[in-house]
Amino acid sequence: MSRNIEFTPGEFFHVYNRGTEKRNIFMQQTDYERFQALLYIANSNLAIRFEDIKRQGSTLLDFYTLERERTFVDIYAYVLMPNHFHILIKQKHQNGISQFMHKLSTAYTMYFNIRNERTGALFQGRYKAKHVDEDRYLKYLISYIHLNPIKLIEPSWKETRIQDKSAAKDYLNTYTYSSYLDFIGQIRPENAILPHEYSPSYFAELRSFEYEVIDWLSYRD
Repeated sequence: MSRNIEFTPGEFFHVYNRGTEKRNIFMQQTDYERFQALLYIANSNLAIRFEDIKRQGSTLLDFYTLERERTFVDIYAYVLMPNHFHILIKQKHQNGISQFMHKLSTAYTMYFNIRNERTGALFQGRYKAKHVDEDRYLKYLISYIHLNPIKLIEPSWKETRIQDKSAAKDYLNTYTYSSYLDFIGQIRPENAILPHEYSPSYFAELRSFEYEVIDWLSYRD
C-alpha cells in the first residue's frame, strides 16, 4: 500500500493498524503486555532481545528500566484493542516513525506467530498514518484514543451516547492497555513508554485531562 504522507521530524501523527481479516491480534493478557513492552523496547536503536534478558530471570516489567540510547519517536498516547491499536506519535529524527514501526510490528508478529504456531502476516497491510496538523485535532485524538475501550462494554456508545457514565469511567480506570492511566497520574512501570511530560502543554495539569474525558463521555454530534 502506498502512503501519500511525509513523516516530518517534530510533527505529530496518528498511527494505527488492525489484524489481517480483522482477526484479534491480542488473544490474552500476556499479548497485550508484550506489545506494551515493545512500545518501549522497539523505540530505540539498540538491538534488545527479550529471550536474552528473560534468561536472567527478569519479567516484562523489568524491561521498562532498561536504558535506551537514541529513541526514534515520542509516544504521547496509545491504546491496544483486541483487533487493533492506535498510537499518537511524534517523530524525533528522519525516518524515526518508519524505523520504530518496522521494529514494533516485526517483533510482535514473530512473537505472536511462534506462540500461536502460525505463519504469515498478522497485520492488515502496512500501518496507516494521518498527519495531525492542528491543535484541535490533536486534542480530539487524545480523547478519542483513550475512550476506545468503552466500545468493549458499550459497542454503540458514539451513536447512542454513554448509557452509564459512571461505569464507563470505572472501566477506563481499570483498563491497563492504554496510556489513560498515565494521564490521570497512576504510577506504574508503563509510565516509561511516554515522555516525562505525558502530554502536550494544554494537558499539562492532569485535572484538565479528567475534565476533557468527562466532556467526551457526554458525547454529542
